[in-house]
Amino acid sequence: MCGRFVSTTPSADLASLLDVTHWEPTEALAPSWNVAPTDPVPAVLERVDADTGEVERQLRVLRWGLVPSWAKDRSGAARLINARSETVDQKPSFRRAFAARRCVIPADGYYEWRPVPAADGRKAYKQPYFLSTGALMLMAGLYEFWRDASLPEDDPAAWLATATILTTDATDRAGRVHDRMPMLVPRAELGDWLDPANRRRDDLHELLQRPADGNLLVRAVPTAVNRVSANGPELLTDAPDPLGLTD
Repeated sequence: MCGRFVSTTPSADLASLLDVTHWEPTEALAPSWNVAPTDPVPAVLERVDADTGEVERQLRVLRWGLVPSWAKDRSGAARLINARSETVDQKPSFRRAFAARRCVIPADGYYEWRPVPAADGRKAYKQPYFLSTGALMLMAGLYEFWRDASLPEDDPAAWLATATILTTDATDRAGRVHDRMPMLVPRAELGDWLDPANRRRDDLHELLQRPADGNLLVRAVPTAVNRVSANGPELLTDAPDPLGLTD
């Protein structure tokens, strides 16, 4: 799975790099070295403009943890941070979004953990690792809109926009740390993935790729990242690796 990640690229840079045609600078997010479930995340998606009828590429802020449009409440969001790419077009929570509401969530890399057994008077703990390609990763995602029926429609809080990240079996270096990994969309295929009119299931699956073919860079990082409240570039400093998984 992908349960925490790093996202530090400024919104203005993302907009330029990914050919975004609409974004609100006032909604720009601060860099985060410890993005956690239910946090706001930057996402690039395409929507049809209601006034012009043209498809517009947008940079938007979504909440991580998808709430299906038919959900009775938003309580299940933290459980739907990931969607298995192998079955995403079959599951009720994701199949509508896979058909028409796809996005990418930019990231510098992501974290996974491995248990370290107790030894020499030391308690057992979980060692975090940072996995990356060394470049910006465009994690494949889906987004959805959920309407809070308890609020008036013109209330800004009445609509909640959420997202999930697609995952697949991990291989090579990534597989040594965890058995799942996020799927990426290549920059050259971004338009096909985001296009809301593209509903060819097999073609969409073919656009998804394992980052670096699964041969990611792996580094042990400080256990401070285990605390959701911790944030800052110091979370990416090198740390001793008790399991010998670091490259």
